Amino acid sequence: MTPVSLRRAAATFLDRATRIVGADRVFAAAEDRAAYSDAMAFDPGTHAPSGAVAAETVEEIQALLRIANECGAALWPISRGKNFGYGGTAPVLAGAVILDLSRMRRIIEIDEKRGYCAVEPGVGFFDLYDRLQAMGSKLWLSVPGNAWGSVAGNALERGAGPQPYGDHGAQICGIEAVLPDGSLVRTGAGAMAGSKTWHVARNAYGPGWDQMFCQSNFGIVTKLGLWLMPAPEATMTIHLSLPEPEDLGRGVDMLYPLRQRGLIDHDAAWVSYVGIASYVGPRSQWYQGDGLLPDEVGRTIRQELGIGWWNAELNFYGAEPVIAAKLAVVKAALQPHFRDPITHTVWRQGDPFALSKAGIPGTRDMAMIGWYGGRGGHIGFSPLLPADGAQANAQLARTRRRYAEAGIDYYGAFAVGGRTIVNINEILYDRDDPKMARNVPALMDALIADAAAEGYCEYRTHIDHMDRVAASFDFNDHAMRRLNGRLKDMLDPNGVLAPGKQGIWPRRFRDR
Repeated sequence: MTPVSLRRAAATFLDRATRIVGADRVFAAAEDRAAYSDAMAFDPGTHAPSGAVAAETVEEIQALLRIANECGAALWPISRGKNFGYGGTAPVLAGAVILDLSRMRRIIEIDEKRGYCAVEPGVGFFDLYDRLQAMGSKLWLSVPGNAWGSVAGNALERGAGPQPYGDHGAQICGIEAVLPDGSLVRTGAGAMAGSKTWHVARNAYGPGWDQMFCQSNFGIVTKLGLWLMPAPEATMTIHLSLPEPEDLGRGVDMLYPLRQRGLIDHDAAWVSYVGIASYVGPRSQWYQGDGLLPDEVGRTIRQELGIGWWNAELNFYGAEPVIAAKLAVVKAALQPHFRDPITHTVWRQGDPFALSKAGIPGTRDMAMIGWYGGRGGHIGFSPLLPADGAQANAQLARTRRRYAEAGIDYYGAFAVGGRTIVNINEILYDRDDPKMARNVPALMDALIADAAAEGYCEYRTHIDHMDRVAASFDFNDHAMRRLNGRLKDMLDPNGVLAPGKQGIWPRRFRDR
């Protein structure tokens, strides 16, 4: 299908969509198309949509999918469109129509006793947090660093937070989804009409399909069950810092065995000082020159902010005697690595909630896009590594070298699990800088290639790079890509739903 024919199909779809949702929920003007493009792109036209339609009900989604199949339009569903750093609201395929689900904002259920919620895709972290607070709930959220997005959308993209339930994709239990042909399914125990265990039992009868809808284009999730954390009696916190970049290796090796043994309650991240400084103010606050941030300026920043080259926060949640015992074991293991005594703070129920280390939504992390000034932006590169200090140090050296070649200040973090590290690299830029417009895409390509050569895959990527990352999964002549394609063609023979997402293309677009 040519771009012209795709846009012609989109125009037909948008016209017919007005009969389903009304003209006030169909957006096809030039300013609408701009609003649904990637807000952080150097060239928003690369992934420009043909327009957007806002659905409010499952029935509307089903009807819209039916007419998309009839006229050959491509739809790109978004929950709230706040997936910044990965493409935001924009589709992989230019000319697709955005299916905006942000008006589907029902919090369907909060089960206080069994610790879960069920939400529609438009429910944001602030929405759910406010509801829990209003009802005096004893359940806590896990939230990502920038929390103005969708609870369901973040979980489906395998987002993460720094709390014990921080692997958001792993907390999913029970999904309702509309398939590309408009049919409606429920996963797990929800496949039984009137099920009493839909959102409490993952291991129901037969195959488990919840994860099929994560980072895929196999259906549109309309309801999602998510497990929430029971509020602890207390939390305890310690802060750690390491003075030099090469200290990362020992930082990883001191944490992952403790996490593996369950002594640390979450994946603690070593965050580089540029990341922390970018939350405080722009680069010009410390340095107004061109080129990379000089080492002496980096030392000044660390001194002013009282931080190390690497910085980590460890939080412990639960009954106070239990976490005090765990904390004592962790301190004993860590203290030989530090000259100063490791201290901790304590929060107890009744203390100011802001100090609790609960998942409290915020948008502080978005301050980083102002690092270079101008119209800021960022893109994320996040490969998975084994939990091993030597490999982490080697990855750091490769990545810093690539950043230096591109003339970009290095901002990295290493979230340490019991067996895996997520190496989160933020590439910060000014969208109006022509040099950065050339260097940032090249930097991403180099980082993806370097990681793949080491046997490290990305777990999530920007729409610009989905095909490139998918191609790096090359075992047995890309057997996984072929499997995804076969499943896509079976479920979506007309190729109408999110073509190209995660590098999964339907047959009619595959030669593109």
